[in-house]
Amino acid sequence: MAKFNTPSLANSAPNTETAQWRDYLELTKPKVVAMLLLTAMVGMCLAVPSLPPAHAVILGLLGIGMQSAAAAVFNHVIDQRIDRQMQRTIHRPVAKGRVGTSQALAFGGLLMVAGFTLLWVLNALVAWLTFASLIGYAVVYTVWLKHATPQNIVIGGLAGAMPPLLGWVAVTGTLDPHALLLVMLIFTWTPPHFWALAIHREKDYAKAGVPMLPVTHGVEFTKTMILLYTLLLVVVGLLPWLAGMSGLIYLFGSLALNLGFAWYAWQLKFHDRKGLAWQTFKYSIWHVFGLFVALLADHAWRAIG
Repeated sequence: MAKFNTPSLANSAPNTETAQWRDYLELTKPKVVAMLLLTAMVGMCLAVPSLPPAHAVILGLLGIGMQSAAAAVFNHVIDQRIDRQMQRTIHRPVAKGRVGTSQALAFGGLLMVAGFTLLWVLNALVAWLTFASLIGYAVVYTVWLKHATPQNIVIGGLAGAMPPLLGWVAVTGTLDPHALLLVMLIFTWTPPHFWALAIHREKDYAKAGVPMLPVTHGVEFTKTMILLYTLLLVVVGLLPWLAGMSGLIYLFGSLALNLGFAWYAWQLKFHDRKGLAWQTFKYSIWHVFGLFVALLADHAWRAIG
């Protein structure tokens, strides 16, 4: 593994701008949380034949959302040194000093406790599973895995793949193998999604001393891994249909989306051009959104039928 030299932070001291509500909102990574809540909502809907109970949906989404937002806030606090060294993150509120570390920790703690309490009202299992996901992302991944191994996003991706399972458990109070298939979809999707971004920001990660795969094993090796994971995703994407939890709407939708992702990965590996890694990353966001919308649409159609 390559050795990294950490640049001096002498010239990157935080400023003293007054925090605004937008800064606290940015700390929660609202776009990421919104996507997580979509996948949790799909898990809720697929857990029952018809509509899930309204109280489970409201309390479940609020609780999962608050815990996810808390994990994002803690990520800002823990990664502030790295954030000051990367162009993509240099303007984050804690890195810039618009929100102090103690204020961010208090905000994150409040969200964590409130989210856990709401989920506890539903059932203890979803409360503890969601808390475990928070710890997995904010501590295990951010503090340890991110700096320990180029497989950080593969192992740590499990925490981000949990929301469909959490939504399922919020409604039923039990674990189910079908919910784990939804986790597998996101778990397989996460590495090629993030590695495309890592290729685009490879110099940033190298500068910050973060051992992302393009930094430690090279861009070409990373492209190969992206292609292999997208091909695996095509196979994993068939499992909900093969298991009987979804029908033809999902089958054809997932095949189109997954093959599209594989096509981007093929182009990235064998016909790369400027900006293609970034385009692949952006496609992957719409891809996972479309995948779970297809699951939801398929479930609704089957419920009507």
